Amino acid sequence: MHGDTALVQAFASAWRDAPENCEVVLCPPWPYLPLVRSLLENAQVRFGVQNVGIAESGAFTGEHAAEMGRDLGASYAIVGHSERRQLFAETDAVVAAKFRAAQRAGLTPILCVGETSEQRRSGAANATVLAQLNAVADAAFENAVVAYEPVWAIGSGQTATPAQAQEMHAAIRDHLATGGAPEKALRILYGGSVTTANASALFAEPDIDGGLVGGASLDAEAFAAICCAAAPPCVPRS
Repeated sequence: MHGDTALVQAFASAWRDAPENCEVVLCPPWPYLPLVRSLLENAQVRFGVQNVGIAESGAFTGEHAAEMGRDLGASYAIVGHSERRQLFAETDAVVAAKFRAAQRAGLTPILCVGETSEQRRSGAANATVLAQLNAVADAAFENAVVAYEPVWAIGSGQTATPAQAQEMHAAIRDHLATGGAPEKALRILYGGSVTTANASALFAEPDIDGGLVGGASLDAEAFAAICCAAAPPCVPRS
């Protein structure tokens, strides 16, 4: 929940397209999606929303249906972000319902999973993440993205080491493959204080396909550099 019209305009003015082999999705706050689309309609980017409601329509004041996002030009929807789980008490069941709502509307859900610092210290990190995946096990992962975001690393300045992130990404991929998900085609992103300083090392790991970038995405030049790190060698297009 950052920004205003001036920030959106400044971002669009400074944006440099990443290379063609790097897919970029911008997920602005809901009110700014039409403006972002209008300013970047000729850019090599796609658009998403940060959250969706479960219902298609109805008396749900303040909610936004996934179909509304599609109508505004979104192709993706983030579901289950740790802030939604922690601050808004979204359970695995609620996240699973939002995952299905996104797919119902023709959006590709970006399913966020991750453990707290306490769960990692107690040795429950893998069990926590796999349980979050199992909540949507009956859904189709062919049209989905998974984002591993260790809760302890989000907005904290801490980052999982490349080895830690790779270990969890491999576990996610293996787990979903046993359930029939397309093992190699499934994209798994790392989210947790991704910056220009650590992006290249993270993305060099074999099972890390890209990043779910938070604070660093508010700076167009920094975000473009992170996108480039996902597809080296790279010089952002002007």
